[in-house]
Amino acid sequence: MKNPRRVFLMTVAASSGAFVLGVQAQAQAMLDEKDPQAVALGYVADASKVDTKKFPKFVAGQNCTNCALYQAKAGAAAGGCPLFGAKQVAGKGWCSAWAKKG
Repeated sequence: MKNPRRVFLMTVAASSGAFVLGVQAQAQAMLDEKDPQAVALGYVADASKVDTKKFPKFVAGQNCTNCALYQAKAGAAAGGCPLFGAKQVAGKGWCSAWAKKG
């Protein structure tokens, strides 16, 4: 006869591990340029593709890695941005909320 308590504890442990892995995978999701918030802020994953007629304040050299809102370690290809929740933005990306670091 199996010990129901042991089975229960193993099930809870396995479920918890799967949940944590799911949360980590979700937290690392990349922002899609078609996401409503991304569209509203003019986000592009590659700053060289910014529509300068639509965003005349854009200056070449601006990108997420040199934005005050970008939350990633130096040299990271992607990182968090509080404007887009748990989704990550491309380091080479840009949006109209760009603000100079420092």
